[in-house]
Amino acid sequence: MNWLEICAVVIVGFVGCAEFGSAVLVHPVIRTLAPDHQLTFEKGLLKTFGRVMPVGMTIATVLAVIVAVDSAGMWLITAAVALGIALVVTIVGNVPINTRTGRINQETAPAGFIALRRRWDVFQLTRASLQLLGFVLLTIGVVGT
Repeated sequence: MNWLEICAVVIVGFVGCAEFGSAVLVHPVIRTLAPDHQLTFEKGLLKTFGRVMPVGMTIATVLAVIVAVDSAGMWLITAAVALGIALVVTIVGNVPINTRTGRINQETAPAGFIALRRRWDVFQLTRASLQLLGFVLLTIGVVGT
């Protein structure tokens, strides 16, 4: 393994595991809270995950593409595609909902907030699963070369 492959595995692994853990461990708990508390929690996550993950996801995808192009291995190409699709899902699905959530100025959840967040959950589970899959495929591809 070279330094670029190591960086790719570490960054893709961090992003994929963090997002998948968020989707299956954190957000199910958030959904049990009262709507106003969900609003507070989600706005807080926009200040943590929302600042780190856009950069992390982009870097992870770029590194996976570079490693895939460099080796032309099927595992690595498939990993890069999975991560690329996850990034598109994020931009098209999650980001607009996050933007709307971040613009809520009131302390109470407005009408439609819960439905909006449940739509976000679908995008989140989709992208998180693709990111975790990308990590697994990238790791297999790197170890196999």
